[in-house]
Amino acid sequence: MKRREFITLLGGAAFVSLAARAQEVGRTYRLGGLHLSPRNAPWHVALFEELRRSGFIVGQNLFGDAHGYGMRAEQLPEHASEIVRAQVDVILCVGDAAIRAAQQATKTIPILGLTDNMVASGFVRSLGRPDGNTTGVSILASDLDGKRQEILMEALPGVRRMAVLADPNTTSPQQLQALEEETHRRGGELLIYRVTKPEEIAGAIDTASSSGASALNLLATPLLFNNRQIILQRAAALHLPTIFQAEGSEDGGLLAYGPRFVQLFRDIYARQLIMLLRGTKPADIPVEQPTKFELVINLKTAKAIGVDVPPSLLLRADEIIE
Repeated sequence: MKRREFITLLGGAAFVSLAARAQEVGRTYRLGGLHLSPRNAPWHVALFEELRRSGFIVGQNLFGDAHGYGMRAEQLPEHASEIVRAQVDVILCVGDAAIRAAQQATKTIPILGLTDNMVASGFVRSLGRPDGNTTGVSILASDLDGKRQEILMEALPGVRRMAVLADPNTTSPQQLQALEEETHRRGGELLIYRVTKPEEIAGAIDTASSSGASALNLLATPLLFNNRQIILQRAAALHLPTIFQAEGSEDGGLLAYGPRFVQLFRDIYARQLIMLLRGTKPADIPVEQPTKFELVINLKTAKAIGVDVPPSLLLRADEIIE
């Protein structure tokens, strides 16, 4: 896409516009986006609602890139180049692949990322001093994969063979080995299935079930998070107890544990974006981490698939869906 064509789209109905108090009078601000999730995802909605509550008004001088949502991983590098050529003011990214594409496309335009571990992935030098043109939120998702495995085993004390779905672009072989060893130490067996695209997810779940797995842990990755409906349908059909990261139980998953994406976008991501648009350099905005993690248990799903959740786990739940 040529820069002139992109700017034309910026002014058209395909883009949402916002305006903030305390912006330079007469200046137009433009956002680029690199997201695998759809534009109407609750966390994106929460971001724009928080901007509005903070004085950003739809229809004036800040334009959001509607074409940057619902993308496939292979589309990210090309779109990153397009929005850089269009000279947007900030690039919004979620997930390692999106942040990596943005960093490869520009060393100067501010990048606001949200992903598992900003430091471990090499996107920033440190949490307190990001350096470069990138800052954002580390959600610690992979750090919680082991905790989710522990919760799943506690919820199903009689189950010994479990499976995990992992995206090798997010989860390292070392992380998988550690998870496998910890499961074995607790007396269980762990089957590992790697998926890299949505088309592989249902087949991997079917294979796990046919191989004798009686429970499923979905390891942290945007690929699995954004394709929860595929997983929910297969897990329900197979009566397979499943634990999700963050959101998942509200849609029908048995268990979910982690930070809430809506809360992260509303309370942290929106504030960081406002700072960038008002002129703060990314290097001067520390990378933040979630401070609240929630355990959600769906008893409707438990009843439907014949699982009796132990009372001890119910007592620890932050939310129970009945």
